[in-house]
Amino acid sequence: MIPCVNHSILHVNLTNGELKTEQPDDAFYRKYGGGSAMGLYYILKLTPPGSDPLGPQNTLTFFTGIPTGLPVSGQSRICINARSPISLAIGDSQGGGFFPAALKHAGFDGIVVQGRADQPVYLYLHDGQAEIRDAEHLWGLTTGEAEERIKTELGDPKLEVLQIGPAGEKLNLLAAVMNMHNRANGRTGMGAVMGSKNLKAIVVKAARKSEAVDKATLASLQRLGSKSIDQYPDVKGLMLNGTADVVAFQNSIGSLPTYNYNQGDFDQFEAICGDRMTDTILKGNDTCFACTVRCKRVVETEYKGRKVLPTYGGPEYETISTTGSYCGISDLNAIALASQLCNMYGLDTIGTGATIAFAMECFENGVLSLSDTDGIELRFGNADAMLTMIEKIGRREGFGAVLADGSARAAERIGRNSHRYLVTTKNTELPAHIPHAKKTLGVIYAVNPFGADHQSSEHDPMYEEGGFDHYYQRLALLGLHQPQKPGSMNEEKIRFAYLSECFYSALDSYSLCQFVWGPSWQLFGPREMAQMLSAATGWEVSVEEILQVGERRLNMMRAFNAREGFTRKEDTLPAKFEKPMKGSGPTAGVAYPSRDLENYKTIYYTLAGWDVQTGNPTTDKLRELGLEWIVE
Repeated sequence: MIPCVNHSILHVNLTNGELKTEQPDDAFYRKYGGGSAMGLYYILKLTPPGSDPLGPQNTLTFFTGIPTGLPVSGQSRICINARSPISLAIGDSQGGGFFPAALKHAGFDGIVVQGRADQPVYLYLHDGQAEIRDAEHLWGLTTGEAEERIKTELGDPKLEVLQIGPAGEKLNLLAAVMNMHNRANGRTGMGAVMGSKNLKAIVVKAARKSEAVDKATLASLQRLGSKSIDQYPDVKGLMLNGTADVVAFQNSIGSLPTYNYNQGDFDQFEAICGDRMTDTILKGNDTCFACTVRCKRVVETEYKGRKVLPTYGGPEYETISTTGSYCGISDLNAIALASQLCNMYGLDTIGTGATIAFAMECFENGVLSLSDTDGIELRFGNADAMLTMIEKIGRREGFGAVLADGSARAAERIGRNSHRYLVTTKNTELPAHIPHAKKTLGVIYAVNPFGADHQSSEHDPMYEEGGFDHYYQRLALLGLHQPQKPGSMNEEKIRFAYLSECFYSALDSYSLCQFVWGPSWQLFGPREMAQMLSAATGWEVSVEEILQVGERRLNMMRAFNAREGFTRKEDTLPAKFEKPMKGSGPTAGVAYPSRDLENYKTIYYTLAGWDVQTGNPTTDKLRELGLEWIVE
């Protein structure tokens, strides 16, 4: 057994092949928690201002959290950070599976990668040791092929592999980092950063298990979680139908993006909803290390003779939306194949599907023609065109090369006023939750340091009247005592957005799953999270300390962006939102004007203690959080 804090961080210099291990003290772990916050510590220290995101000076970090690898649900997560080649701001990405726990069990809390290898390599970690190995024979393989080759080569089918696919090798900015070739660290282009370093994979052999200081309390929490799932409808829905369980709800409130965010309802939503997947193509449920929720879908089907294999998992809600309703596609088999193709090539499904939807709207409006799109009729509803374009993006071929860096870069290349059809913030495509229906998300999408993200705060319905009592009881622990009227937007709702963002930021520091641990609807709330962290470490962790860890991470991210020239003016929403949405659902005829957003941003910055003119952390705020080293 090993303690949950290994006190072991691996530093890798790919330029000269140097490997060394650092052993920070408990105070360092308690201050940052792990995950993104710990990664940001090294990025701010080691990445020179103005560094090329795809250059050797861009530091790339992989961090687990304090509780990763313990026998309790929702802890096997890893955060990957670097300067983003998409936004040029900080990049952030989280993923689950078995790799995070295996990394901890191999003896490392995290990895800091600098430099660039002359040729493709992979890291092999085992028994607290690290090796750099040749990976030229793996370059060009799909994720499934590469994982099988590595396990055969090392003679161990139980190895865990975190890797990039062909998309990352070709420096596609939509590239994700994959493990189990079906769990993605998507968003912000971390796969491209990994590819720029010629780092194909990180392979770990788990030799030991993690151990909590208070094993009895941890075991009690795990038993409580297993017994309590039926008491929490949202968690139960995840177990039954995966994240796709929310398709129908999203459609009912006008928050299912359709036809490239032109409307919030899809008249064919029933064909792509979670229970339809469960009743038709679902083969089984998968899980992450030690988790009882088992929300991961495994599907098996085919589309026009092309097999969709269980080994590549199955589509999540975001994938169903971006390659489904965004593109006006209602064929669940085609969507499942789209998910598989993205996992094979190592592509972020949100960015990829949304970029194709952007191109479809351009085509529908005559901005693109067949001569631009390699003869492919990129119209809404054309599943064959969507699938073909995913493969072209993955291989960076033809028109796929134009789309491979996301819709904002594509608009720059296409010209012809194509920017009118963009649905991006900080060059990052919006996820499948519409701010017109969940108004505080508009603020979070705009101010979030790494672009629009649906998992950076709690969503409006949780703090609106008519919800469950346990929502309000848990949110009260964050200082939120006044649930608001449905659809309202005011200073209290923005306070809800900010405080829940601090809590979610803490989750990404401790590297905890936001479907299991959270401030309202999840299996465990803030009180249980404090109990779990106390049991894991022997420290007396409070909800207030958790919130401060999250606030510290947010300020570190904004500080990184500030030094790269970002200010309030980059905190925007798509110009498209100025126009009322179409459709027939609750958001039809609704706009999200920029004048309202500007007022909301001022309230948000004031709550955060930031300069309202720039939107950046003040010197006093950084010092208050123990980040004076950033000021200095």
